[in-house]
Amino acid sequence: MASSKDSSTGGPAFSVARALASPIGVLITIPLLVITVGVGILLVGRDATHGASQSMARRQLAEQAIAIQTDITFALDQAGPLLERLRVLADPTRSADDVLVRMADLIVGRPGVSYASISFTDGTFRGAYLGEQRRLEVQESKITDQGTNVERFTIDGSKLTKFRTETSDYDPRRRGFYQLAERVGARAWTEPYTFFRSFETGITCSEPVYSPSPPGPDKRLLAVLTVDFDVGALSSYVARPALDEARSVVFTRDGIILAYPSADKLALPTGDKLLRHEDFREPALTSLFKSIAQDGGALDRLQFLELDASDGAYLTSVAPIGGKRAGVTVPLDWFVATVVPERTLLGPTHALERSSVFASAGALAIAVAIALILAWNLVRMRRQVAASRAEARSAEQRAKELGSYRLVAKLGAGGMGEVWRAEHRLLARSAAIKLIRPEALTDPESVAEIRERFRREAQTLASMRCRHTIAIFDYGVTEAGVFYYVMELLDGLDMESLVVREGGQPAARVIKMMTQACASLAEAHDAGLFHRDIKPPNLFVSRAADEVDVIKLLDFGIVQTINELPAPQRTNVLTREQLLSSMSSSKLTQMGAMLGTPGFMAPEQILGMQLDGRADLYALGCCMWWLLTGGEVFEREGADAKILHKHIYDPVPDLAAAMQSWCPPQLDAVMKAVLAKDPDDRPRDARHLAAMLRAIPIPAEHAWTDAKAQAWWASYKPGAAETSVSPSEIQVIMPGATG
Repeated sequence: MASSKDSSTGGPAFSVARALASPIGVLITIPLLVITVGVGILLVGRDATHGASQSMARRQLAEQAIAIQTDITFALDQAGPLLERLRVLADPTRSADDVLVRMADLIVGRPGVSYASISFTDGTFRGAYLGEQRRLEVQESKITDQGTNVERFTIDGSKLTKFRTETSDYDPRRRGFYQLAERVGARAWTEPYTFFRSFETGITCSEPVYSPSPPGPDKRLLAVLTVDFDVGALSSYVARPALDEARSVVFTRDGIILAYPSADKLALPTGDKLLRHEDFREPALTSLFKSIAQDGGALDRLQFLELDASDGAYLTSVAPIGGKRAGVTVPLDWFVATVVPERTLLGPTHALERSSVFASAGALAIAVAIALILAWNLVRMRRQVAASRAEARSAEQRAKELGSYRLVAKLGAGGMGEVWRAEHRLLARSAAIKLIRPEALTDPESVAEIRERFRREAQTLASMRCRHTIAIFDYGVTEAGVFYYVMELLDGLDMESLVVREGGQPAARVIKMMTQACASLAEAHDAGLFHRDIKPPNLFVSRAADEVDVIKLLDFGIVQTINELPAPQRTNVLTREQLLSSMSSSKLTQMGAMLGTPGFMAPEQILGMQLDGRADLYALGCCMWWLLTGGEVFEREGADAKILHKHIYDPVPDLAAAMQSWCPPQLDAVMKAVLAKDPDDRPRDARHLAAMLRAIPIPAEHAWTDAKAQAWWASYKPGAAETSVSPSEIQVIMPGATG
C-alpha cells in the first residue's frame, strides 16, 4: 500500500516539477534561467568578440605595416636601375646639355627620388632634382680659382633655360656620399643625413665608376654616381592608415624620426638637426620608444606592443625596413610603427557588453522574449565572427598566390610594373612573371586600355611558336586587380646592354643573330602581325642548356594586326612642319597612326602612312647597324625631330667606315637595301632578308664559330644590377606609349 501511495503522489521528483510549474516557480525559475543563460552568453560573447576584435585589429595593423614596407621598398628599389642608366651618362666628353636632359628624364615619375647626380674626379658636378614647387631643374657646377661656379637650368622637353648662376664653396669630393663610394669601392647606402641647403632628411645610394670596367688591379676612379631619396616624400606612404585615429611613423633604431605625417601639426625645430622622438612631445611616441628600450631594442621581426601612455592605451605594430636593395645590403636600420588608440579598436566591443547588461536586466520583466532575443543575437554573433575569420583566412591565402605560381624574387621594376622570378607550385618550373601593380593605375579612364594592351601582348606572344619569340605560359588578372602574364625565364642580356657593355660586335656574329630574329618576324608577319617597335632592348641574346647566342624577340605591347591598319584613303600623313613641331620626347606617342622609338623607325612609320612587314625590317636593319657599329644609324643632335628627319631624307652612311672591325662588302649592300627609304626597294619579307644574310661569304679567319661563341659565354658574367629579363619587359604599356 505504501508503494501505491508513492506512485500516485509522484515522489520528490514530481513535487519539484510541480513547484517549478507553479506561478511562483515560473516567476522565479524563468528569470533565474534567463539571468544564468544571459550571463553565460554575455561572457561567451564578450570573449569571442574581444578575441575577434583583437585578432582583426592585429591583422589590420600587420597589413598596414606590410603595405608601408612594400611601398618604401618599391621606392628604394629604383636606385639600381637609375644608377645603371647614370653609368652610361658618366662620360665627361659627352655634351653636358644632352646629359642633363637625359638625367632629368630619369627622375620624372620616380616616387621618393629627389636628386640624381654625377660627380667627376675634377670636382665637376651634374645633377637633376626637383626644385621649388616640385619643379624639374638641372645644374652643372665646376670648380675654378674663384670658387665653385654653379649654373642652374629649368627644362622643358629637351630645352634647357638658365635661370641662375651663382658661386659657392660646394665640392662634391668632400661630401659623405663621394667619400663613401671611394672607401667602399662599390654601390653603398649612406646613413640618414640632412641634405645640403634644403636641410631635409634623406638617404643616398652612391656608386663609383672605374676605368677599366669591370675594374682590375689598375682601376682608376672616373666618377661617383648618386640617387637621393627624400624621406619627406617617402612620408606619403605612411599617411594612409586604414584604421580611424591611427598614425604611422618611420624611425631609426636610435630614435631618429624619419617620416611622421602628423608632424605638420606640431611646433618642431628647423635646421640641419635630425629630429628625435623627444622633439615631438607626444605621449604615444614617448611610450613607444620607452617600451622598445625596455625590450632591449629587438625589432628584427613584425611584433605587436600594448602601450600605456599618459593619454590612454594604444595598440602598436612595429616592423623593420631594410635588407637587400639594388644588389647590396642597405644599412637602413629603419622601422615603421602604426599606433592606434585601444578605444578605437575595442569601443564596439565595450558597447556590446553594455547593451548585453541592459538586455539582461530587462529580461527580468520579459523573460521569454529576452531569452529568444539573446539566443538569436548569439547565433548571429557567432556566424558573423566565423564568417569574418573565414573571409580573413581566404583573403590572406589569395594574397600569397598568383595563379598557379609562387613569386620567388624580384628581377626588376619600372614606373608601375614589376618582373619576378617565379616557380610553378606543382611542376617546380622556373618562369618570369610580368605584372602591373593595381595602385599604379591611378587614372580610371586608362584602365580599360591598359588591360586591353596587356591582354593583346599576352595573346600575341601565346600565338607564336617560333623558338626565337619569347614563350608565354599563362595570363590573368588576380582578384586584387593585378594584371600579369607568365613567360619563360631567359639567361642573357638585351642587345642594348650588350653593345653598352662590349661595344660593336663581329660581323659574322651579328649576321647569325639577325638571321634568327628574321625567323621570329617571319612567323609574326605570316600571321598578319606587325611588331612596330623593333629596337635593341627588345632583342635578347641568351643561352639555353648547351646552346648559346639564341636570339629572342620581346615586347609585343604595341603589335598591330593587318585588320587594324588604316585604309589608304584615310591615311593620316604628317607634314614635315608637323613632325618638327611635335616631337619632344624620347618615345613617340600616338599621332595619327604613329607609334615607335626614335632612331629605329621606318620613314613610312614616322609619317603615319600605311605599314607592312617591311617597316619591321627597316627597324631590324637599324638594330643590325647598332650591333655592328655601337651607335645608331644617324647621330643624335638635339631634339628627336632632327633624327626623324634624317631617317626620312638623309642617305644611309657608309657601314664599313662606321665599323671598327672587318666588314664584308656584301653586308654593306644588304644594309643599304634594308634601310632603303622606299619600302619597295627593301627585301620583300623577313625570309628574303634572312636568305640575303646567309648568302654573305665569311672567310674562316672572321667566322663566328661555336667555339668562339662558347668562349664568349664562358667569360660572360652579369653585372650587379643585370637580370634575366630585358629592361623593355619591366616597363608597362600605357596608352600611347611603346613599352
